[in-house]
Amino acid sequence: MARQKQYFSEYKKQGEPDKRTRAENWGVAIGLQMVDNLTPSKYLIDIAKDNIEGKISVYDAEREINRYYHENAATTQKEQDEQEADKVSARIAKLLSEKTFTFSPAEYKSIHGALFDGVLDKKIAGQFRTYNITKKEEILNNDTVVYGRADSIAETLEYDFAQEKQFDYSSLTKRQRIEHIEKFMSGIWQIHPFGEGNTRATVVFIIKYLDTLGLHTNNEMFEKHAKYFRNALVRANYQNLEKNIPYTMEYLNKFFGNLLLGEKNRLDNREMQIKENVAKTTQKTTQKTTQKTAQKILDILAKNPSATRAELASATGLSPDGVKWNLDKLKKSGKIRRIGPDRGGHWEIV
Repeated sequence: MARQKQYFSEYKKQGEPDKRTRAENWGVAIGLQMVDNLTPSKYLIDIAKDNIEGKISVYDAEREINRYYHENAATTQKEQDEQEADKVSARIAKLLSEKTFTFSPAEYKSIHGALFDGVLDKKIAGQFRTYNITKKEEILNNDTVVYGRADSIAETLEYDFAQEKQFDYSSLTKRQRIEHIEKFMSGIWQIHPFGEGNTRATVVFIIKYLDTLGLHTNNEMFEKHAKYFRNALVRANYQNLEKNIPYTMEYLNKFFGNLLLGEKNRLDNREMQIKENVAKTTQKTTQKTTQKTAQKILDILAKNPSATRAELASATGLSPDGVKWNLDKLKKSGKIRRIGPDRGGHWEIV
């Protein structure tokens, strides 16, 4: 598998923190363009180096890129692709350099607008889509993820953000915290609120969110493995029960293990390609995970029969709907039963 080109490595190895930080920001900004198979121009690389070396500010860099394309209109498809890669890269580098952030759907929407204003159509940049979408994915043999309905985008995002805002991380291990963040991020990506540019906007939002949580990230992962990251999101949000292909967080777990835990997991896009043997293996893995989750719920109920769904969700990292699904399954299998009403009652392990 061909390696994605790495930029500005000479600056990342130097001991000057400011240069290293700017180089990392530009590396992420440029690497993320690969999710849409875009490559920046040599001119953008030169401008980025001027900023890294401190000759110009990141704001000057963005202005220079805008001036360049105002004077040199892109005509061919290659030039148009380079223009998008250059402008969006400069804007990502600028946003990553700024320490301002608000955890809200409005911020998510604002980030998309800041990245794509004047690059995408006015009806797309910074606006929730008003139409339903499908996207053929190579790793799914041209099948598509089922994305959120256009008429429920705002409400679904508000719900997911409200749940995340109320979530208590204090009792979780570091890995459990990361797994919960993966689920949140995967969920808002699956909603796919924008017509285009969802992955790039989501990554910028998540990097800034992780920073507010005090989680140190190895952002070179987004530079080197942006395509893998997007494909991992696709596999996390795709299932085909007829072909025995369930949802799987396996690939996001590998990516985030490297991103936040310093792991050295092998990241190969070919592993995610849908195949019959891959589907069967993934199904077995998912079954084991489901069994472990069910056992964890049983252990909690054994100690606290009056545990609420919210308490179970906090302890397991599941969503409230996920807790309800597991409780219903345990009831149907005869392992637990409800004594008394929903409020004031308790669970009994059979």
